[in-house]
Amino acid sequence: MKESLMTKLEPPRFENSRTMLIAGLGERYTPETSAGIPAQWQRFAPHIGHVAGQVGRASYGVLSKSDASGSIEYITGVEVSDFGKVPKEWSRVRIPEQKYAVFFHSGHISSIRQVWAAIRHQWLPESGYTVGDAPEFERYDEKYDPATGNGGFEIWIPVRN
Repeated sequence: MKESLMTKLEPPRFENSRTMLIAGLGERYTPETSAGIPAQWQRFAPHIGHVAGQVGRASYGVLSKSDASGSIEYITGVEVSDFGKVPKEWSRVRIPEQKYAVFFHSGHISSIRQVWAAIRHQWLPESGYTVGDAPEFERYDEKYDPATGNGGFEIWIPVRN
């Protein structure tokens, strides 16, 4: 991967997460179709703060269920107390307790692909860690402004030694 396609990363912090239930809109993407993710966020944004059983104010972009062809399920969602309160047509994912490397990026959301590339192609190979068996996710807290794309975001990567 070309260095120009990556961004400089701050060192991650490490956290042991608790189990979380995330519910929201889910779609499958390939590297060629992932440009559709911002539109998925636009469809989900009106639900944030209005989901029955929502826990906290953060929203999540969860990557799970990858397959051999390189496609993944991407869920734009929020944490919920249980899945029984969310619309039946929504996607659901349980994120188990896991050790995570957490990367905070203070830059604009438009640089998210470069952040992911730097984590996967630079930090991970040099870190001595491998990716754990759990979903990876983006976390957007109340400082993030979806209207401007500013405020920063976190990328959580499950890791093991």
